[in-house]
Amino acid sequence: MPNSSILVAGAGGRMGKAIVAEILRTPGASLAGGFERPGGPDIGKDIGVLAGLDAIGLAVEDAADNGLSRAGVLIDFTTPKVSAENAKAAAAKGVAHVIGTTGLASDDEATIAEAAKSVPIVKSGNMSVGVNVLTALVEQAAKALDESFDIEIFEAHHRAKVDAPSGTAQMLGHAAARGRGVELADRQAPVDRSGARKTGDIGFSVSRGGGIVGVHEVSFAGMQEVITLSHSAIDRGLFAKGAVAAARWAVGKPPGLYSMRDVLGLG
Repeated sequence: MPNSSILVAGAGGRMGKAIVAEILRTPGASLAGGFERPGGPDIGKDIGVLAGLDAIGLAVEDAADNGLSRAGVLIDFTTPKVSAENAKAAAAKGVAHVIGTTGLASDDEATIAEAAKSVPIVKSGNMSVGVNVLTALVEQAAKALDESFDIEIFEAHHRAKVDAPSGTAQMLGHAAARGRGVELADRQAPVDRSGARKTGDIGFSVSRGGGIVGVHEVSFAGMQEVITLSHSAIDRGLFAKGAVAAARWAVGKPPGLYSMRDVLGLG
């Protein structure tokens, strides 16, 4: 039987703690451990206590190697370069990988794609069930509505979020582009655009402030009507729930690069 024990990268971060808590409360899921960057302040601390729960006798480690030897799948919400390095390490150990990191550069994407030739990797800009349903709806709407409807994607997040537009906004943009039968890179308007809008552009607007977990809206604006599809995240625990579901789904799958749409059966 494939090993379904889950290792958590960045176990001391906000998402890492939420993922650990979700693993510990999910029937049938087991925690292989967690790790942080060498020299991090949480090295050696009990992972359960760090997540706000009882002690579980597993300490945060300073590298992935030992944990990967115990695990069947790695969940990773860290940084682009770290996630790419973790993908190589997980592939070398035959461990499945779930990546929720956003802001990946093209070389990071290439490293992850290469690792996916050896192990199953689930990569998504957003692990929420609701957001992935929204993505499917956006693609359908873009397919049904012609270019007389302008597409505008708005996203808001907490003040500490670095990448903009968010990975989720980019995911929604790619869905809209697929619906229109075009590439997002060819139709994406710059966030700081000025002047008249070009027909067929897919626009993005961004807000950062306070502790906003995540708000995403996609508007299809025509001259006589506006259709808006939206999703608001109330608790980042929903991303942890989706990540753990993806991890359990990935165990035993053939090597390849998958998305949450595969996990949820959305095609």
